[in-house]
Amino acid sequence: METLDETLGHERDFAKGRIFVNRSLNLQRIKFFGFDMDYTLAEYRSPEYEELGTELVVERLLSIGYPQDLKEAKYDPTFPTRGMFFDKVYGNLLKVDQFGNILACYHGFKLYTSTEVRDVYPNKKVQASEPRYFILNTLFNLPETFLMAYLVNYFDTHEDYRELPTRKGVESGNVLISYSSMHQDLRGAVDWVHMRGTMKQITLDNLDKYVVKDSRLPLLLRRMRENERKVFLITNSDYDYTNKLMKHLLDDSATLPPPGTGSDSFAGWKSFFDYIVVDARKPLFFGEGTVLRQIDEATGTPKIGTFKGQIETGSVYTGGNSEQFCDMIGAAGEDVLYVGDHIFGDILKSKKQHGWRTYLVVREVDEDLQVLVDNADIQQKMTALEDELDHLFSGLDSHHTARPNSRPILEKLKRLAFDFDSCFPSKQGSIFRSGSRQTFFAMQAARYADLYASSCTNLINYPFSFFFRAKAQLMPHEYDVSHHANVSSGQMTSTPRALRRSPVAGKETSKRRPSPSTQLRRFQSFVHDEDDEDVYDGEKK
Repeated sequence: METLDETLGHERDFAKGRIFVNRSLNLQRIKFFGFDMDYTLAEYRSPEYEELGTELVVERLLSIGYPQDLKEAKYDPTFPTRGMFFDKVYGNLLKVDQFGNILACYHGFKLYTSTEVRDVYPNKKVQASEPRYFILNTLFNLPETFLMAYLVNYFDTHEDYRELPTRKGVESGNVLISYSSMHQDLRGAVDWVHMRGTMKQITLDNLDKYVVKDSRLPLLLRRMRENERKVFLITNSDYDYTNKLMKHLLDDSATLPPPGTGSDSFAGWKSFFDYIVVDARKPLFFGEGTVLRQIDEATGTPKIGTFKGQIETGSVYTGGNSEQFCDMIGAAGEDVLYVGDHIFGDILKSKKQHGWRTYLVVREVDEDLQVLVDNADIQQKMTALEDELDHLFSGLDSHHTARPNSRPILEKLKRLAFDFDSCFPSKQGSIFRSGSRQTFFAMQAARYADLYASSCTNLINYPFSFFFRAKAQLMPHEYDVSHHANVSSGQMTSTPRALRRSPVAGKETSKRRPSPSTQLRRFQSFVHDEDDEDVYDGEKK
């Protein structure tokens, strides 16, 4: 019975199956595991699903009067990446770093030069909070990112249209099309396809074509129940779609009962979960929410009136809000680890509103990591050039008036950074960085996601007593001390010897026995990490 189970427990290696840690987290303290469904429990096949989304959105645009020539639009999986900003004023797609500095700018499919970027954005900087920018953070946004570039390119290059003097759109005769209205139409078409169109039905009619069926998923949920954890599902999808999709993913495995339980224990997908909420309307769910109702499973529609009783295992509910939900199931803040793919709707809001621990699913992680491994030589060359640049200015102070010629080194660095970005499948490079600079998406992931991985099923590779230890985060002055020591000794590690730890949590590699006062200072220095309260030398007190 457990043969398949056992073979799936040892797939964690350097390039796949891993979970990465932003903030330390002790799984032993987690009492509730919560999951989103779309792109979390249910992984959609790429590029097939994006191609379907593109086709249906184009059909909707044609139905509201857009040119029939748009039928020629075919999704290009090598163009879009997540985390891009769309400037609704000037029609540009922007890749932005954690401080709002522009890393790359696309107008349609044209990549602007640095001079062209400064012509539109003199400071090469944007503010994410400004309403003119729409952030395309989710995997559902990939067709939208492509089509926004396609529409801008189509109208800018069409012989019947000319660019407005303000550069904020195009015109033809007495017709004016601003980039803002273009974006509004596209947003409306995308929402219509997902909420009122045929996309869900086409998906359900072709589940094998569009949905990945991962055999590890039922095993993971099963192990959670065996380890006496509560499991819940909170999805924005309606009951009918959720029911059919989860049946496809879990019902085949629901006939395999856990050891020592009755034969009916896992007799349907709902029995993998203690609590199920559909039509949650996240992120609204994490605020004021909507009316909580129970689903009549015979009809698939909500029962009338507001549900006020105790949530029952095996029943399905719709709406509500997170505060009400936590009260009903008896969950408090850090008792919950919530797993989702939407950095705003799932991760940021649940973290801010209730202090839930968070696990961000970033499908691109494994791909990104493989590129890093395969192109380590480029990174080493860039590091060597940065050291050469530092050396060029070493020994100079305010007395020196001659300026060292750094241009050749900077040009080499620029070319290497471009070569490195070109190694990624997307023309826009990595979702996490450009050259040595982290993206806005990476900053959000680091700030709000305690853990992140390419799949929720990576959890199956870790025991439920596992302590996820975050690595020390170095300030520039700490890194400089480390780098100086490593260069002097010929080592290439990026972590100071004083901060390195052995694989056992809490132990250090230094052989010198610390004094009692040192031990006290060390204990005090880690009190910010609340999970350390339960762990000493890797064991629970």
